[in-house]
Amino acid sequence: MSTSLPTLLTFPNGRELTVPTGLFIDNKFVPSIEGATIQSINPVTEEVLAVVSSATAKDIDIAVASSRHAFRTVWGRNIPGVERGKLLNRLADLMERDTDPLGDLEALDNGKSAEVARAVDLPEAIACLRYYAGWSDKIFGQTIEVDDKGHKSASTRIEPLGVCAQIIPWNYTIMMLAWKIGPALAAGCTVILKPSELTPLPALKLAELVVEAGFPPGVFNCVPSFGDVGGAALTSHLDVDKVAFTGSTATGRKIMQAAALSNLKKVTLELGGKSPHIIFASANLKEGPRSCESCHWGVFLNQGQDCVAGTRLYVQAKVYDAFIEELLHSAKEWTAGYGDPFAEGALGGPLVSEVQRDKVAAYVDSARAEGASIVYGGERWQGKGWYYLPTIIGDVTPTMKVVKEEIFGPVLVVTKFETEEEVIALANDSTYGLGAGFHSNDANQCQRVLARLEAGTVWVNQYGQLYPQVPFGGYKQSGMGRELGTYALENYTQVKSVLWDYSGGSAQ
Repeated sequence: MSTSLPTLLTFPNGRELTVPTGLFIDNKFVPSIEGATIQSINPVTEEVLAVVSSATAKDIDIAVASSRHAFRTVWGRNIPGVERGKLLNRLADLMERDTDPLGDLEALDNGKSAEVARAVDLPEAIACLRYYAGWSDKIFGQTIEVDDKGHKSASTRIEPLGVCAQIIPWNYTIMMLAWKIGPALAAGCTVILKPSELTPLPALKLAELVVEAGFPPGVFNCVPSFGDVGGAALTSHLDVDKVAFTGSTATGRKIMQAAALSNLKKVTLELGGKSPHIIFASANLKEGPRSCESCHWGVFLNQGQDCVAGTRLYVQAKVYDAFIEELLHSAKEWTAGYGDPFAEGALGGPLVSEVQRDKVAAYVDSARAEGASIVYGGERWQGKGWYYLPTIIGDVTPTMKVVKEEIFGPVLVVTKFETEEEVIALANDSTYGLGAGFHSNDANQCQRVLARLEAGTVWVNQYGQLYPQVPFGGYKQSGMGRELGTYALENYTQVKSVLWDYSGGSAQ
């Protein structure tokens, strides 16, 4: 079967959808030159959904050449910002029209709740594109006075970087695609997107909408591939001007090295996390259920496969017993929502792959071996599908692997603390600094704590909410640069200074 041909998928809810399976280059779906392929597998049934073309270094060369040609001829400085904005808005319109099938496709390929994908992932991705569509014609420089006699002046131009490689993870394919392409295309860059080999189908389906929206060929190319092949070729390519990556800290280090050894391309990284979530005694105990819900959404949503998941829960001793009792009660409700991702009211499903499920299980086993107690869950489901029960672990110490390392699964570790000073030290005792959250009704305490937490995003009396206008990124080994907001535009632009001397000119 030619991998450039579309595949018809049938969903558990009866929906049918035709999905392209080729590489997307120059607004066309084509097979890999060398015939390389990827199998996209359903995490629920463990069966192959589709066979997708996989880019090799030769395919990457073609995609880069396509993007460079588009940047020099039909994009970049060759199209007004207002037109870029119209195209981004048109793409957002099409995604809004197709929210249900796109959400279902995301759930089928990833294993997440279809309801959540339709109600959260798609609306947030659409809002992100609309936000940057509005910025497309508002990127401008300054005029600077440099001579008091009025004979000289200076100005700045804000110009697009050029060809940008964007490497996104498998946990939020559609949302991460929007986060990446929104600011890049608004700024006038061209994009070569590499979705994960585990979840390539949503990105390829969105590529069809790019054509329907009217984007010129080469402005957006999509090259599913394995990281050590397509990803390595992009990060070391001499004609790629910038690489943006979301994923593990270990891979982020390799990308920085490849960028430095090639052409010193610009790099932004959104990496791992081990985020603390703190419950102070000053929080209103009547809102305990809401706080518990916040904890569960913060760590169990998307089966815990979230870089900002609040996986380290700290509860003050005065309210510990009552809070844990409520936490366990609400955990049972969450577990009842796990199963078929397409069932009504489903909150979760399987992990994305067998490798990921076994990795999570190994972390829980290590906690047992190190003396921790399994308060809730801690086991695989039987039968098909890469499921792992939502898990709560107690009696942990700060040096345990489950406390120090990112698990990327539905595992919450709980620690009791006595004082504010103690918990700040515990929360900051991590190589990561992506997110943090806490609950408190003491205004003075809120100001003290949020100022001292070492994290790029801090949630107060909530957890995990994100907005396209609010920057997102990490401290320490959680990355460099910022996604979202106006800060993301800086990742895709460069400043040109222009100095003028018009003292010797004459009027014509």
